[in-house]
Amino acid sequence: MKSRNTVQRQLVHETVGRLADHPTAEEVYNCLHEDHPNISKGTVYRNLGYLSENGELRRIAVPGSADRFDHHTIPHYHIQCVCCGMFCDIDTPYLSQIDAKVEQATGFSCEKHDIVFQGVCPACKEKSE
Repeated sequence: MKSRNTVQRQLVHETVGRLADHPTAEEVYNCLHEDHPNISKGTVYRNLGYLSENGELRRIAVPGSADRFDHHTIPHYHIQCVCCGMFCDIDTPYLSQIDAKVEQATGFSCEKHDIVFQGVCPACKEKSE
């Protein structure tokens, strides 16, 4: 049974794309709530879950922090500033051969991997110098 594309789902999808900075669910909700005060937090969270489960958005698990959502669904890497929290894409090729190496080392059948690098962004580095 095909799920219907609701107005709320479309709004959530468009908001993640418009923010384009890997927003958290809370940030998506806050942005949407400004123009659509009747939308509930549960609706936003539920639709983010649906869209990421169906491959229309990418959910990025960030250890020690809230999950982020990305409208670019092709595999790629991210980096987060440990000072200001800025979160962005890394323009480097996705290394699918890592999956095969993990399979050899563990015996697991590896389906994918997500890597979030952490460091200090240029702006924060400049502030500290």
